[in-house]
Amino acid sequence: MTSRLILAVLVALVALCQSARADPDALWKIISEKCLLNEREYGQPAPCAVVDLDDGEAKGYVVMKDRDGATQYLVMPTAKITGIEDPAVLAPGAANYFADAWLQRHYTTDAAKAALPREALSLAVNSAFGRSQNQLHIHIDCVRADVRDAVQRQLASIGDKWAPLAEPLAGHRYRAMRVLGDDLAANPFTLLADGIPGAREAMGKQTLVVLGATLPDGKPGFVILDDELNLPVNDRASGEELQDHNCAIAHQ
Repeated sequence: MTSRLILAVLVALVALCQSARADPDALWKIISEKCLLNEREYGQPAPCAVVDLDDGEAKGYVVMKDRDGATQYLVMPTAKITGIEDPAVLAPGAANYFADAWLQRHYTTDAAKAALPREALSLAVNSAFGRSQNQLHIHIDCVRADVRDAVQRQLASIGDKWAPLAEPLAGHRYRAMRVLGDDLAANPFTLLADGIPGAREAMGKQTLVVLGATLPDGKPGFVILDDELNLPVNDRASGEELQDHNCAIAHQ
């Protein structure tokens, strides 16, 4: 069976599974029919916390509290973008929604009622095979304490090119790279597509996680993680698995 046929079968299976779940367009309906409408008509973004249209609706985004967990928030485009596999995330001049999500991390910190260091915070986008909604959404939440510790142990060996981590995270093998800066100027979607052979042609099979970090030289930065769909080992490429929606790290 060719790789193209295998991918087609997998996509069909995912579509079948999603049809049996709740409406996969529920998030998009909330954005387009409630948050945007209320912002335009009344200047109130509810049920979203924020509707940011400073760069226009094509590059705008919303922030919304996720129903799961006390500290989980979502950043989502105001344009219809299905997910990590959508060509819009790699289009020339594409918005850096990860940078927007990092700027809005204070919602998680406020909900945790704790002064969380950057190492405690994470952003995640699941693969097309590991999500339930067909609107790009970046999860903002605390990182799992064991994941933070594993990344800290390997931090000195993480460079500015993609390479496999020596230790698994949540039982799965991730690749990692680091970027410098207090804010996330580099677009993780582009770093993935340009940095890993074959990723651009198979973005839907990838998951991306961004962890805040203080690098070994003491400068602020980020560790960016990628995992790829691997069904034989029950890996659906859901980077959200590295997050803790109960934010136990806030109480350590």
